[in-house]
Amino acid sequence: MPELPEVETSRRGIEPHLRGETLLHVEVRNSRLRWPVSQEIHALSDQPILSVQRRAKYLLLELPAGWIIIHLGMSGSLRVLPEATPPAKHDHVDLVLSNGKVLRYTDPRRFGAWLWCSDLAASHVLAHLGPEPLSEAFSAEYLYQKARGKRTPVKPWLMDNKLVVGVGNIYASESLFTAGILPDRPAQSLSAAEAGVLVATIKAVLLRSIEQGGTTLRDFLQTDGKPGYFAQELQVYGRAGEPCRACGAPILSGKHAQRSTFWCPRCQR
Repeated sequence: MPELPEVETSRRGIEPHLRGETLLHVEVRNSRLRWPVSQEIHALSDQPILSVQRRAKYLLLELPAGWIIIHLGMSGSLRVLPEATPPAKHDHVDLVLSNGKVLRYTDPRRFGAWLWCSDLAASHVLAHLGPEPLSEAFSAEYLYQKARGKRTPVKPWLMDNKLVVGVGNIYASESLFTAGILPDRPAQSLSAAEAGVLVATIKAVLLRSIEQGGTTLRDFLQTDGKPGYFAQELQVYGRAGEPCRACGAPILSGKHAQRSTFWCPRCQR
């Protein structure tokens, strides 16, 4: 599933082509996604696109009448194409724009979502999300205080969107390695200093991945069709049995909350 850096890469890719243009109409070829494409989206026409934003892993297109909320799901992607480009089998939604282009949504597994909301504060998919990891609200003090009394292993705890959004499986593993923290330690065992290091590391890892265009593992491609390159820099994720790039010890793997986890037994404590 595309994680926060991949979604932010998509946002940056489509924004120059959408912001300030007019959405002429919407063509929905297949409404059967994770949830049916909202009926309000089907009817949109002649709406200026005011902004292209992101919240967690959701893309938000701001229109005068409200917001289109897009989630890429397991295999979704967006392309900006000439309007005359013929659709392929899994091209489910087109936003036809005033600049002669379309924003085309492709999703072979159809687990993404296109939702409509007139008020973001009332959106059921956004209402209970924690702070953005790159914001000032996600601080060392915030993480340390949230960890008090939490016996949950630190890795799945970091992946809870109510704590902080967008720290998915890949980036939780990579951040814990860089911070030198074992993924199965109870969250409450984090010292104030470790919380500070972990927050700084999460921010740095996410920013680096965004700079590299996201991580390509299976289905993700950028809006221009090029893959992300952060996978070339992964330190532990997907490297079970390979030597740690820092100390040479074999990378170990296991499961935490039914998700694959990777760590170095020497570098992480």
